[in-house]
Amino acid sequence: MILLLRWLLFTLAIMFTAWLVPGIGVENFQSAMLVTVIMALINIFVRPLIVLITLPINILTLGIFTLIINALLFMLAGYLAPGFEVDGFISAFLGSVVLSFLGLIINMVTINKAD
Repeated sequence: MILLLRWLLFTLAIMFTAWLVPGIGVENFQSAMLVTVIMALINIFVRPLIVLITLPINILTLGIFTLIINALLFMLAGYLAPGFEVDGFISAFLGSVVLSFLGLIINMVTINKAD
């Protein structure tokens, strides 16, 4: 049940991010649900490999390069998901920052519900 709640909350967070950040567009709720699944798969399979490969740069920048990685993976989700559009790097960067912040709030709420 918590997994379904998290999925719906992240879907709403993606729709809110698309509404808030210019250059990001979501056609409808179903597209946002698909983007949530695609972003979860990217974060599970692709992100750890990229973070490992870029570890030296990440250490030199004290972790700031992770923001660039997040933005690029957000752009990848925009490329893969039909009905979800990211216009450029700046939009992807702002969208990934907003979505990370909303994800932090969602995680805090759902972890407290699970206890």
